[in-house]
Amino acid sequence: MAEKRAREGATLVIGLGRFGTAIAITLERMGKEVLALETNPRTVEQWSGRIPIVEADAANPDAIAQVGAAEFSTAVVGVGTSIEASVLITGNLVDLGTPQIWAKAISGEHGRILRRIGAHHVVYPEADAGQRVAHMVSGRMLDYIEMEDGFTIVKMRPPRETHGFTLEESGIRKKYGLQVIGVKSPGEPFEYATAETRINPSDTLIVSGDTKLLDRFAQRP
Repeated sequence: MAEKRAREGATLVIGLGRFGTAIAITLERMGKEVLALETNPRTVEQWSGRIPIVEADAANPDAIAQVGAAEFSTAVVGVGTSIEASVLITGNLVDLGTPQIWAKAISGEHGRILRRIGAHHVVYPEADAGQRVAHMVSGRMLDYIEMEDGFTIVKMRPPRETHGFTLEESGIRKKYGLQVIGVKSPGEPFEYATAETRINPSDTLIVSGDTKLLDRFAQRP
C-alpha cells in the first residue's frame, strides 16, 4: 500500500489501440506519470521514445506483476477486440488491488462481465461517440455531454427565435424547460447567463436539461 501511495496519480495504460493511445498521449502531454503496456512489438517500437512503454502481456499475472502494475493508482484496460484478454487483464488488476480500473467494453454483455469481476468504470468509446455525433448532426448542437438520469449539457447555436432577445424575453426556461448556463460571443470571454443576457446570432449557448427536451430545442430553426 505504501508503494501505491508513493505513485498516486500514476496511470497504467494497457493496449495501444486508438483508445489506449489517445489516453496515453494525452496523459503524457498533461505531464502525468503514465506507462503503457503492449504485446505487439511493432507497436512498442513505434511508440518507444515518445511515451513510456513496455512490451508485456498483461493477461499473464506474472508479467503484469513484474512491470510494477501494483504501484499504479489507476489502470486503463484499452484492449477491446479480445474479450477474453480484456477480462483476464481486468481480473489481474483486481487481484493486485488497483484502486481505480477503467475498462473499455465493446458490448453491453462485455461491460457487465467487466463490472462483475471488479472494474470500477466501464466505457463504451464507439457507442458513446456514435450517440454524441448523432445528436450533433441532427440539429444545432456543437458538443454534447450526457450525464445521468437523462440530464445533458450541450454547446449549441441559438435558434433564430432567440436572436436579439434577452434570456428573460426569450423565455427558454418557461417554454422549453431548459437552463441556459452561459453564453460565449466571438472574441469575448465566457459569460455566465443571467436574465439580462442578450443572445446574438453568432453566440454559442451552453444549455442544460433533459435530453429529450434539449433535442427538441436543438431542432428549432
